[in-house]
Amino acid sequence: RLDEVRKARALTQEHLARILGIEQGAVSKMERRTDMYVSTLADFIKAMGGELEIRAVFPDGAVKIRQFEQL
Repeated sequence: RLDEVRKARALTQEHLARILGIEQGAVSKMERRTDMYVSTLADFIKAMGGELEIRAVFPDGAVKIRQFEQL
């Protein structure tokens, strides 16, 4: 869950909202969403100091999906 990731990074919703340039309530809504744009998720992760990586995992291995790297 995104709120758990944020807390593990020792960030408050208020601090993350300032980094993203949005209201704290918008951060709260994003954390509760079950569906969002890849670009929104990538921005959220980047604001926490990370990088979003999308992989498809199969029984015989994993493949990194690179289609969204330029977002």
